[in-house]
Amino acid sequence: MGKWILAAMPLLIAGLYVSAQVKKPAKSAAKPVAASAATIARGKALYRQYCISCHQENGSGVPRMNPPLIKTEYVLGDKPRLIGILLNGFNEDVEINGDYYSNPMPSQAALKDQEIADILSYVRNSFGNKASTVSATEVTQVRGAKK
Repeated sequence: MGKWILAAMPLLIAGLYVSAQVKKPAKSAAKPVAASAATIARGKALYRQYCISCHQENGSGVPRMNPPLIKTEYVLGDKPRLIGILLNGFNEDVEINGDYYSNPMPSQAALKDQEIADILSYVRNSFGNKASTVSATEVTQVRGAKK
């Protein structure tokens, strides 16, 4: 009887292993879609054209005037709010990390939805930021909600 148990042990262990693999819970949240190299390249070019003079090449902004884009809740947080800032501009004093910024940001509503999505995807994945991308569809939805 002892030999039988020794002979069956590998099968028992294999069965427990398979059972444990089957019972693993599925991951509940899908990973955010990483920005493609093309999206980042387009976003970077557009950022240089429209954003760099105020927010600087490294996203650090200008003290007491233009806020930084580095790891702030505005950049990494609510996407519709961020999209709305580009579409509508921003003319409020804002506090970020204990510093205040007061220079109005002009609307960028003349840009196409894909261009805004590319800029925001670039900003949300540059300057040490790591966040999900913004799609043209999301921009279209926010733009449409304002009408």
